[in-house]
Amino acid sequence: MTTSSNTVAVVDYGMGNLRSVSQAVQAAAAGSSVAVVVTADPDVVRAATRIVLPGQGAMRDCMAELKASGLQDSVLEAARNKPMFGVCVGMQMLLDHSEEGDTPGLGLIAGQVRKFQLAGRTQADGSRYKVPQMGWNQVQQQAHGGQPHPVWQGVPDQSYFYFVHSFYAAPASDAQCHGWAEYGERFACAIGRDNLFATQFHPEKSADQGLALYRNFLHWNP
Repeated sequence: MTTSSNTVAVVDYGMGNLRSVSQAVQAAAAGSSVAVVVTADPDVVRAATRIVLPGQGAMRDCMAELKASGLQDSVLEAARNKPMFGVCVGMQMLLDHSEEGDTPGLGLIAGQVRKFQLAGRTQADGSRYKVPQMGWNQVQQQAHGGQPHPVWQGVPDQSYFYFVHSFYAAPASDAQCHGWAEYGERFACAIGRDNLFATQFHPEKSADQGLALYRNFLHWNP
C-alpha cells in the first residue's frame, strides 16, 4: 500500500478495463502529488483519498463480482464522502437498477439503466443504428447554477468522447445529469451528485479530453 497522503484507488474487482484506466489516471497524475494504486484490497480503498470505479461487461456480472470480491462495502463507505469517478458500467452500477439482467445497482444515484430500443431505425445518412453504440460521440455539458460540473473545467462543450454501450443511464432527476449525448434519442452520459461523478463514455479511450477529465477529478474537492 502506498504511503502517499493523496492516493487514488482504481478498484480491481475483476471486471474493469484496469490497464487502460490505470494508465490514463497515472498519466493524468504525472507531475502531481497524487499516487495511483490499482487494488483489490478493501482496506486500501478505505484509506485512499479518492476512488475510480471502472466497469466492463454485463451489469449482473459486475455487481456479482464486486460483492464476491469483498470490495462492495468499502466502495459504499468511500461513496459517502470521498470523490468517486464511475466509468462505463461503473457508472451504471451507481444507479438503483438496470434492465440488463434485471439487476439491482448500488443505489447511490436515483435512477434506472435502460437498453437502447433502436431496432429498424435509421440515422440521417440512411444507415441503421447499431447496438451497441461503438465510437465517438459529442457530449453536451449540462450546467447547474450557471456553471458546468468542475470536472468539465477546460474541456470544450460538444467535445467528442469514445463510447461502447448497449445500455444508458436514466437518472431520476435532471439535476443529477452533467452531460448529454444523442444516439437515436437524447440520453444522460455523465451523471453525479455531491462527491460522485461518472461517465458512460471511456475517458481513458478519449485522448486529450479524457485525460483532462481525469486530471480535473484528481484535483476536485467537492
